[in-house]
Amino acid sequence: MRKIIISIFTILLVFSLASYKQNNISDDLIIDIGESAKFTEEEITEAIDLVKNNFDFPASTLTKVWYDEEKSDSYFRDDFKQGVIPENVILLLSNFDVDGSGDNPVLNPNSTYTNYQWILRRGSKTSKWRIEDWGY
Repeated sequence: MRKIIISIFTILLVFSLASYKQNNISDDLIIDIGESAKFTEEEITEAIDLVKNNFDFPASTLTKVWYDEEKSDSYFRDDFKQGVIPENVILLLSNFDVDGSGDNPVLNPNSTYTNYQWILRRGSKTSKWRIEDWGY
């Protein structure tokens, strides 16, 4: 009985590992922290890591992620007027390639998407970032 249980467990483990899908991130991923008066390098890195860990577009490979404070501030300018705290929102930009497999029913095959936006928020300076929205 014990051998059967171990065998079943082993089979389940093999199938779960075989079906595990890693995020499609380029081995040559370019990361640009940029300069910031609002965020530390660690805060920006945590935001970028969240994007990297959640990038799961089918048939797509993330090639670049970066922070540009001027573009981020410009994007949120109206939100700041509504009382949003500048230190609790960040806009990251990314580039990614879509392969020609046709496995992505939404994005154009054999294409590169540039300046793709990721909007992240947090409750306070000590809270974790969360992805609120993404797109153009």
